[in-house]
Amino acid sequence: MGKILFIRGGAVGDFILTMPAIQLVRDQLPENEVEILGYPAITSLATAMGLADRTRSIEDGRLAAFFAPKAKLDQEWCDYFSSFNVVVSYLYDPDGFFGDNLERAGVQTLLRGPFRPADGAPFVPAALQLAAPLEALALFLDDPEMTLDYRGSDAIETPSRPRVAIHPGSGNASKNWSFESWASVLAEIHRKLDIEFVVTSGEAEHETIGHFLALLDERELPYTHLSGLTLPQLGAVLNDVDFYLGHDSGVSHLAASAGTKGLLLFGPTNPEIWAPVSPDMKRLVSKDKSLGGIQVQEVLKALRNWTSSHPNRRD
Repeated sequence: MGKILFIRGGAVGDFILTMPAIQLVRDQLPENEVEILGYPAITSLATAMGLADRTRSIEDGRLAAFFAPKAKLDQEWCDYFSSFNVVVSYLYDPDGFFGDNLERAGVQTLLRGPFRPADGAPFVPAALQLAAPLEALALFLDDPEMTLDYRGSDAIETPSRPRVAIHPGSGNASKNWSFESWASVLAEIHRKLDIEFVVTSGEAEHETIGHFLALLDERELPYTHLSGLTLPQLGAVLNDVDFYLGHDSGVSHLAASAGTKGLLLFGPTNPEIWAPVSPDMKRLVSKDKSLGGIQVQEVLKALRNWTSSHPNRRD
């Protein structure tokens, strides 16, 4: 087949949900070159893991013409797209203009993937929906579970003491549990276990994470706050933690892809579609579809088996 291009925009979680499809191509067609057109800070996950040979930035103003009907197209980009034997595009293209222009540019085999997986019944995990276009190449994703070792990709020093990682935010406030509730859960974990916490935050939590850290300081909880890491670096950290706590977020998908055990809280989004496919990542789903409907005691109950069997229990 030669060369295959994946075009994927979106946020961290969107890309990680697409990585099983990319891994499928890498595993089944190992002699082919795989390239990704997207946001390099995110697509670096695939190159770090050897799932793609290279990436190129989608943030080029010349690409704007490809979203207009019958526009004059940049020749350099036309040559680039036509150099691939297969192009798989997940870009939002409701009118089909982008896909039509790719074909005008000389793309012979274009697979149009969903920009956003379908939410309706039957409820199919997002990773399976995103891999479905590859069936045109006789590539079928039977199991979307993915476990990657990020530690060799961008090594950073990680302490050996048992740790619980928590990402208390997400890109959508409606998917977040309250900081006060999370702080209460961490305080109870610390009461039972000799363990410290790793707090991760990104751009979505930039203006609010200080409040959460202040709550931990008030309770005198031991923690390390990590920010500014590359995604492969953060993946390496998550490879080495004992447990992960979070919501429906990109970092939660990263934790699942690192094989981390954990608990995820779900409110307005459907975990049958959006949760990572991992037997180690448990789900606690709000009965009223809001994170406010989950009580602290429910979370502690969901954690009981893990805390009671942990070797660092306090006497």
